[in-house]
Amino acid sequence: MAGPERLRAIVRGRVQGVGYRWFVMAEARTIGITGEVRNLHNGSVEVIAEGNRDLLEQLAGRLKEGPLAATVEDATLEWGESTGKYNDFEISPSR
Repeated sequence: MAGPERLRAIVRGRVQGVGYRWFVMAEARTIGITGEVRNLHNGSVEVIAEGNRDLLEQLAGRLKEGPLAATVEDATLEWGESTGKYNDFEISPSR
């Protein structure tokens, strides 16, 4: 059985100012994975999530949909090993 994994996603489109980060946090907490979400200065959103692969894939699917006011044009996904640094899922300051 595989251990926890890490998903880093960069989501582009109309994803700032539409409740996207709150949507991601609610979805991640509902699914039961940890990590963070933040706006990037280029207008995209970065999501770092850790948990089991099946749950992360569920979140990845939701990232591509977003809340009703969002328009997701692209979501780049990178997979890796979990760092174990997160205890919850939070909204982090922009960078």
